[in-house]
Amino acid sequence: MIQPVLFAAFALLLLVSGLMVVLHKSPVASAMFLVVALCSLSGIYIMMRAEFIGMVQVIVYAGAIMVLFLFVIMYLNLGHDVEGGATILVRRLIGWLAGAFIVSTAALLFAGRWALGPVSQAPPSGAGNTQALGQVLYTRFLYPFEITSLVLLVAMVGAIVITKGRGGRTPDPAPPAPRSAADVMRPGDTLTPPPPPGGGTA
Repeated sequence: MIQPVLFAAFALLLLVSGLMVVLHKSPVASAMFLVVALCSLSGIYIMMRAEFIGMVQVIVYAGAIMVLFLFVIMYLNLGHDVEGGATILVRRLIGWLAGAFIVSTAALLFAGRWALGPVSQAPPSGAGNTQALGQVLYTRFLYPFEITSLVLLVAMVGAIVITKGRGGRTPDPAPPAPRSAADVMRPGDTLTPPPPPGGGTA
C-alpha cells in the first residue's frame, strides 16, 4: 500500500520541480529545482528496482553535472532575461504550441489500448543490474551512447565560446589627434601670434 503512495509523491514532486525549472526567473533557483527533480527521479528508479540508475542520477547528475552547471551560471553572471516585444511573444507562442502538442500526444497515448511489449531477454543467473545494464548499453545502445558523449562535448565547447564572447572587452577608441589652428580657422579670421615669453610686448 505504501509503494503506490511513494510513487505518486515522487512523481508529483518531479512534476512540480520540473515546472519550476522552466518557470522560475532565476537561473540558480532553476538549477536547484533541477537537483530536486533528479533526486525524485532517482527515488522512482529505486522503487522500480533499478538501483544502479537511481544512484547514477544522484551521484553523477545531481552531484557532478549540477555543480558544473552552477559553476557556469555563476561564471557567466547570468541575470534575468531582459526581453520585450516580438522576442518574448515568439518564445511564448512556441512554448504554448509545444505544450499543446505534448498534452495532445499524451492524451492519445492514454486513450489507446495498452498491451504488453516483447519480453526482454532475461539476464544471466547471478548477474546484477549493473552487469545487465552494461551488456545492453555497450551492445544494443552503443551508438546512441557515443552520440550522447558527442552532444556533451558540443555543449562544453559552446559554453567556452560563450564565455570568451562575454569576457572579451573592446579596446577603448583612440583620442582624436589635436588639430592645428589653421584647421579650425574659418574664412575672414586672423591669426594672432602668441605672446613672447616673459609677458613683454613685441
